[in-house]
Amino acid sequence: MANSFAAPAPVARRVRAYFAPVNRTTQTPVLFDPSQIGSFNLDAAPVPWIDLGWIQNFTRKSTSKSGPILTGIPAAPLEQTRAVLEAQLDFEFLGWTKLTMALATGSQHMNLLAPAAGAAAAADGAKAVPAVTVQSGSTASVIQLAATDAANFTSGAMIAVDADYTGQTGFVGSPVSGSYLRQPLTDIDYIRRITFNVGLVLGVSATTLILAQPLPGGAPAAGAKLQVLSGFVDREGGSFYHEWSALFVMQGSQGDRIFFHYPRLQSLANAEESATPLDNKHKGGLARILLKGQFLALPVIDPLDGERVLCYRSFKPAAYAQI
Repeated sequence: MANSFAAPAPVARRVRAYFAPVNRTTQTPVLFDPSQIGSFNLDAAPVPWIDLGWIQNFTRKSTSKSGPILTGIPAAPLEQTRAVLEAQLDFEFLGWTKLTMALATGSQHMNLLAPAAGAAAAADGAKAVPAVTVQSGSTASVIQLAATDAANFTSGAMIAVDADYTGQTGFVGSPVSGSYLRQPLTDIDYIRRITFNVGLVLGVSATTLILAQPLPGGAPAAGAKLQVLSGFVDREGGSFYHEWSALFVMQGSQGDRIFFHYPRLQSLANAEESATPLDNKHKGGLARILLKGQFLALPVIDPLDGERVLCYRSFKPAAYAQI
């Protein structure tokens, strides 16, 4: 018969971050159910959660305020009520990727599409080389192209895969909204400029591109097109705010886990970086440049009892720990 043990405070080294896109049109977040998937492999997050790796200096701060309800003469507190419901958090990403850059800025985040020959310079990327059409039979990991198009790609190329822009307004991009347009534009490549459906080409055959990781948006939709990109750009300013569902996991040394699930997070601050010296004895030498993320939690209505909620904190005890 196994013996139980008195549960100490969890001991964890780092925090793992996972994000999933909120449907901006319907304001529908992605929910995390710890009773069903609380034991998932940290290296294989359940769909649609995207693994952003380890983060550091994870800090949660509640800025909610309570106030008393006064009654009687002289007035005395009868009970408390929540006057303001608000929470913030900040941390540093340990890697620069399309998604970590987007999360660490307060506005649109765009892809630098390969420029067309002779195109006029532009701060967020010149007019792009025309897109090529994705063929039927493509998946999230293998892109089918016409042979004449595939011949123009090499291993190591970065690509953006999405539909042509046709003048729509409102939230643009699926399944991740990358922008909000109040009036139509004329750039046919705009959706591919702001799409999160990007990938790295690992191999090329006569008619296919093999990707290092599946496209975040899944298999390309009918009519999708593909363009090469060289990097990413974001801007300080603008009126668009990213919104994501977030999950943070602290893995304890005994197998216990602490989960922090924020159904709705919006970027709180403009782009910010922090420099960490590689050698503490030489503060003016090489430094690791980290992306600093700051976020504001937005409330959701819990269907269980109709309460407004900012964050769910869950705990999965270690095996045989006394509860």
